[in-house]
Amino acid sequence: MHWDGRAGSVRTWVGAVALLLGGAVAGGCARTPDPVILVGLDAFGWDFRSKADTPNLDRIAAAGVAAEWMVPVFPTKTFPNHYSIVTGLYPEHHGIVANTMYDADLDAWFRLSDREAVMDGRWWGGEPVWVTAAKHGLTTAAFFWPGTEAAIQGIRPDRWKPYVHTTPNDIRVDTVLSWLDLPIEERPSLITMYFADVDDATHAYGTDAPETQAAIREVDRAVGRLLAGLDARGLLGKLNIVIVSDHGMADVARDRVIFLDDYLDLASVRIIDPSPLASIRPEPGDEDRVYEALAGRSPHLAVYRREEIPARWHFRAHRRIQPLQALADDGWSISTRSYFATHPQAYRGATHGYDNALPSMRATFLAMGPAFRRGVTVPPFQNIHVYELLCRLLGIAPAPNDGSPDSVTMLLRD
Repeated sequence: MHWDGRAGSVRTWVGAVALLLGGAVAGGCARTPDPVILVGLDAFGWDFRSKADTPNLDRIAAAGVAAEWMVPVFPTKTFPNHYSIVTGLYPEHHGIVANTMYDADLDAWFRLSDREAVMDGRWWGGEPVWVTAAKHGLTTAAFFWPGTEAAIQGIRPDRWKPYVHTTPNDIRVDTVLSWLDLPIEERPSLITMYFADVDDATHAYGTDAPETQAAIREVDRAVGRLLAGLDARGLLGKLNIVIVSDHGMADVARDRVIFLDDYLDLASVRIIDPSPLASIRPEPGDEDRVYEALAGRSPHLAVYRREEIPARWHFRAHRRIQPLQALADDGWSISTRSYFATHPQAYRGATHGYDNALPSMRATFLAMGPAFRRGVTVPPFQNIHVYELLCRLLGIAPAPNDGSPDSVTMLLRD
């Protein structure tokens, strides 16, 4: 297969699927794998279970596996990380390099609010797990997940929902349960679902606010509704549940803001995505001047030419990564004087997008089911390995990816 901007070492696993727990091959006879439910909790930081009562998430951790934390990809934004989880690829390989992007070859913009762009398969490189599953003859369904609205390689999940942010959590859970009530030949082998409550609350109020604690309790309640529904159907313990978050959150403040127009005439550049990672597109031939205007000017801002971006971020190769990248320190924001003055509620609460090595950006991983060890906490691992795990649970050979099967064997009973 091919993805735009492919570079570096790509590793894949094509092991013996006949031995995989819940796999599609057993004793030489094809069978439907144990269903896998992948649950995304947006912005649910690695330590958020300690901020409020989460009996249902704690139940999963006690009955299955919890990582100390999961390492997100850089940049620590929602769409790049959700898509890395389901493709096993760094953003420079799958092409979703930010929540807001400009592609010069397409002369087009990608924004989360632009439904046409979100549903345009040209933006989505790599091979998400629902496409891999479909190629192996499995049925899939999605009650939200970045990428599931687009025809990627011409394929969408068999059942999918256009994203509506206000959809009640109970409808999300009950619909997923109804899919599991389908006849075995129609029942999805892979289901994704997504909850945004904690992201909404932390952006508005910060990581320790009562509203955030209420949001944590709400997603835990929704997970509890899912568990109760599975138990009532006799499915709990007979399918595998994987719960992930995309990133953590860092508190921000209006006295921790870097103003680009203090150093630079903004009419001379395009700011593709502003904060806390400013993606900057100078006019042709003007890159050095813009770099010199910004580099070293603020003690809380690191500025990189694309070819000088730290290798550990795996964030150089794709054409949508703009020539200059300016990253704020943890808890700092990037803005302009005019925007700051006209948006008095901005730069309060919390945000994400910082260095993926920061403790504030650490994500959550929990899993339980027949494939997983029980009552075990494992060391941290990168989220690019989850795709390999999902393929292993489904008993299918993964597409080429940046992950490693060796990094997820510690999670499994066998």
